[in-house]
Amino acid sequence: MAQNVNFDLSHPAVEAGLESPADENVVHDSFSQLIAEQSQNEGLSDAIELQHLQGNPDDDEGRDNVAYLSPSENRGWRIGSDEAAEEDNETQTDSLLKDRWSSATLKILSSMPSRTIGRSRGAIISQYYNRTTELRRRTQKRASIKDFSRSARPSIRGYGVEVDTTDSAEKKQERLVKNLQDLSAVDRMRMLKEMPLNLSEKKDLRRLTLEMTKRTRSSSNLPCCSYLKFQIILALRHSWYSCLSFLHSLQLWQMPLKRVGGRFGSGVLSYFLFLKTLLFFNVFLFLVLGSFLVVPQAVYPPELPESRKPFTGLELLTGGGYFSNTLLYYGYYSNHTLPNCPKNNSTRPECDSRSLSYNMPLAYFFTIGLSFFITCIILVYSMSKSFGQSFRIDKSNGMLAMKVFCSWDFKVIKRSSVKLLSENICTQLKELLGDTHHRLVRNTILDKLIKLLIHGLSWTLCLGATAGCVAGIYCFSDYMHKKQESSENDSEDPGLLKEASLLALPVLVSFINLMLPILFQLTAWMEKYNSPSLRTFVSLSRNLILKVSVLGVLCFHWLKRVAGSANGNKTFNCWESFVGQDLYRFLVIDFIFSLLDTLFGELLWRLFSDKVLKRNRRPGFDIAKNVLDLIYGQTLAWLGLLFTPLLPAVQILKLLLLFYIKMSSVMMNCQAPSRPYRVSQMTTIFITLLCFPSFLGSSVCVTYTMWRLPSSGSCGPFRGNKTMIQAGKQRIAELVDENRSLSFLADAHTYLVENPLFLFVGAAIFLIVIYFQSQVVDGQRKIIALLQEQIENEGEDKKFLITRLQSVHERKRTPARNLPSQDSGC
Repeated sequence: MAQNVNFDLSHPAVEAGLESPADENVVHDSFSQLIAEQSQNEGLSDAIELQHLQGNPDDDEGRDNVAYLSPSENRGWRIGSDEAAEEDNETQTDSLLKDRWSSATLKILSSMPSRTIGRSRGAIISQYYNRTTELRRRTQKRASIKDFSRSARPSIRGYGVEVDTTDSAEKKQERLVKNLQDLSAVDRMRMLKEMPLNLSEKKDLRRLTLEMTKRTRSSSNLPCCSYLKFQIILALRHSWYSCLSFLHSLQLWQMPLKRVGGRFGSGVLSYFLFLKTLLFFNVFLFLVLGSFLVVPQAVYPPELPESRKPFTGLELLTGGGYFSNTLLYYGYYSNHTLPNCPKNNSTRPECDSRSLSYNMPLAYFFTIGLSFFITCIILVYSMSKSFGQSFRIDKSNGMLAMKVFCSWDFKVIKRSSVKLLSENICTQLKELLGDTHHRLVRNTILDKLIKLLIHGLSWTLCLGATAGCVAGIYCFSDYMHKKQESSENDSEDPGLLKEASLLALPVLVSFINLMLPILFQLTAWMEKYNSPSLRTFVSLSRNLILKVSVLGVLCFHWLKRVAGSANGNKTFNCWESFVGQDLYRFLVIDFIFSLLDTLFGELLWRLFSDKVLKRNRRPGFDIAKNVLDLIYGQTLAWLGLLFTPLLPAVQILKLLLLFYIKMSSVMMNCQAPSRPYRVSQMTTIFITLLCFPSFLGSSVCVTYTMWRLPSSGSCGPFRGNKTMIQAGKQRIAELVDENRSLSFLADAHTYLVENPLFLFVGAAIFLIVIYFQSQVVDGQRKIIALLQEQIENEGEDKKFLITRLQSVHERKRTPARNLPSQDSGC
């Protein structure tokens, strides 16, 4: 038997739903019941009784018009205007636009959860008065506001919404303010945020609540102790907020980064943020090495040879000469316990047996290992965090809406800051719109073959040039090595000339690193990529191949040729210090060539374009080349930790100067990209390249040096040992001889330090952590995609339900129109 479904608008449950539409279950159940019954019996529409509002039917028909619902007469309500929608959805949309709304349909629509803005202000205040009353009762037990339902959302104005008119709006507002006054500050703010009122009305409610609170506080006679306690709390809170604001203002390079991000976009900004990250890494390394190696050795310096070379100034470039016997290099550090107390002379106070001792070989070994271990942890954490940021948030389709509605900082009141913030937001919106409007050009098969041929020729040219340059570096380094071996017996070679000849290899490598990226830019210009981000990634790949190949040849030169020539050669007698000097030279010459690139590649080109060509064609900032230069320099700094403990200090000075020089050059000489694009994963790629090719390669080289290569017998903290790792084993053996209860240390050293399995297990754990983090990020990205699809499906469901309600109303209204015509005919 058919069952009638009545939309009884006078029912208390319906009134409650209209008063507080936050309860979505009732509405959804009614829709589900209606659709289910309609699907069971197509002839059931005659049994459905829709109760109309009181009034003239012609008025109802007038109110059923779609144009009547729009705020302006010239604006229609379009649902599902997407051109790619299916034919069924277009039919439903057209029926929504051309048909008239029934009053019963409007009653149901007004109670939908997605339509609650637009209700009368009195109804909203009444609803939230009830909620604050209930919350005030619950706050006696301090229940959290999170347990309460969400606030209602927008509704159609003035259609069948029952408004409580028993009290005036002023009385309702007064009662609401009193209830808000009794709430805690956190609950009060959350309640005000949830109210579907405009911002000015929320400010008025907050102002009235605070004024009433102040009057209540002033009228009540607080005891002296309570008043003093209240003032102390306010003063402490104000001091805390002032301290936080001051610490935020001390953030390094805050305004320059905002300025360059607002003018040049996220691509150029990512370079300076990456430079800032490298600066923090080197500050950490400098503090660790300086605290545990440099400072103890400076307090107890070793005995220096009398024939020490004078300072000439060339040492600032070569790192040799006067700097050879200083704290800068490996060979200066002692191989004994500090302070050094001979057995036949222990009268000094620091040689007392009860005084503290410091074993320099163990400190050197474990400080280097600890530095690499902590750096690895920081890199893995930064990489996982950056992965989550770029792939989970930046890939979301709602970034444009978030940037439009949520990006402005209303605390900014200074005119220059407002201008800078608006310029920054404008550039970010251009980047987002550039990604949105990016269209794939459909090419013919012939065009695709031509592009494929051009790409193949470009890659062949770039790889061939890279291979040729790397082969040249290999041959020239071998020539220089043989020349340095033969110069031991050449007494006619002046000292300064011999010292300056050491700069030949660093100059050649830096020249190749400067000129070859120009060839990469020319080939990228010939390829004519449609996407600027794709062009950046291709340039990044080519520069990465160049840097990795060059560093591979240099590591072979240092660890195979130089370390292998240490026996029987005076030049490489302390080969660790020689490698440290080479790394210092490479770092300094690389900085000099970076300055030359800034001078000739940006400044002179801008002057030539402005003065000679009379055109405003300034060069663009090559992100890929400059970033790979930073990674190349940082790799040299990590390789030099073992051989040059103070090399992080040199790298810090280099990065500081490079930041200000590059920042000034970019702002004065470069132009913003003609096609703004957002590189959301750029920082993630930079951190990844810094971790795997750079840090991993440096760690492997340093580990191989400490485990396999023989240490020098005449210098350094590990002299007298076959390898560096044996210093720890020797010290542990001494401790076991002094105290037999420490024998477990020998076993621990054997299985954890000497056994390479421990290193492989540690590396495997880090790789597993990275893998699981990537899987978690991938799962979160899939969940976000499913939620976005669910939101779209819910919108389609609403359109479908509205169409079905309208069709039911049309079938019900058609017989009612035919009755008057039949009566008139009779």
